[in-house]
Amino acid sequence: MNEANEKGAIISGWWKSHLANRESGRARALAARLRRSEGIEALLEPEIHDLAGRLGIRAGGANRLVRLVQVLAEVRDGGARLAQRLGGADPVLSPLRFQRLIRARGEDLTVALRRALPMAERRCDVAALGKDLLYWDVPDTGDKIRTRWAFDYFSPANSTPEHFLISHASEPGA
Repeated sequence: MNEANEKGAIISGWWKSHLANRESGRARALAARLRRSEGIEALLEPEIHDLAGRLGIRAGGANRLVRLVQVLAEVRDGGARLAQRLGGADPVLSPLRFQRLIRARGEDLTVALRRALPMAERRCDVAALGKDLLYWDVPDTGDKIRTRWAFDYFSPANSTPEHFLISHASEPGA
């Protein structure tokens, strides 16, 4: 398992432990606080520091961590990769909005994903979404991620071509 897949598994496990069970008052409350949080406020939750420690994220990666947990707070259930759920023959997210999402960075990306998730019934592959968010802004790697998203959106029935699979050699922002 490469580093990106390990991080995806960590993110998915954390999400299952802290956010997935919305029958739990604790999970509902944490998700609500994360959805309402602005920037640094998300870092005031001890559960977020648990995730940061597991991922090896330090203060330099705080913005990526905040983006990750704010988006994960919107996800209710697992499923296919998000771009696959948004696209296809009859896309639930218009091609123009998808293009804006692909071009988005930083806070704009967080907003775009939080708006797109309800269109996908708040379901997606949490591990894939999590690792993609961690590396979205990394030169070269981010381009590969966005390329895969484009293929997923426009032809979700196809599997990802082998040469678009991502291996991450270095850890950004740690």
